[in-house]
Amino acid sequence: MVLKPHVAINVKDLDTSIQFYRHLFGEEPAKVHPGYAKFDLDQPALNFTLNEGGDIAGGLNHLGIQVESTEAVIAAKERLQHAGLASFDEMDTTCCYARQDKIWVTSPDDHRWEVFFVKEDVDDFGQSSKIATSEGDCCAPDCCTSE
Repeated sequence: MVLKPHVAINVKDLDTSIQFYRHLFGEEPAKVHPGYAKFDLDQPALNFTLNEGGDIAGGLNHLGIQVESTEAVIAAKERLQHAGLASFDEMDTTCCYARQDKIWVTSPDDHRWEVFFVKEDVDDFGQSSKIATSEGDCCAPDCCTSE
């Protein structure tokens, strides 16, 4: 058996969230029941469930999917844009001690997701000659901008 992380989030509207996550993951949910949906993903290995109702915020900063290449980041961006979901690009940016290509998209319940490829590890948290941070805090879609 493959071990998979499990993430369960609360959502306001199950149908709207299912549509969003279908496009984000590029897959259909494995189960859908009243107030509940489960995505059982192989890539990335993840058991991801949606639970309708409850506290939406819950202190979550952001979620992410690390992919194998810049091309996979661009493919995710195109898939999301084709579905009418806006995305924010951060190509060749430095965040969280890594130089990355990434996009950001926000779910219907304001969960921020990044799809990212790590090009290389670096010594700085989020400062480089190509990056300007407004708050000094990285790993958030409003912190880093690339040239």
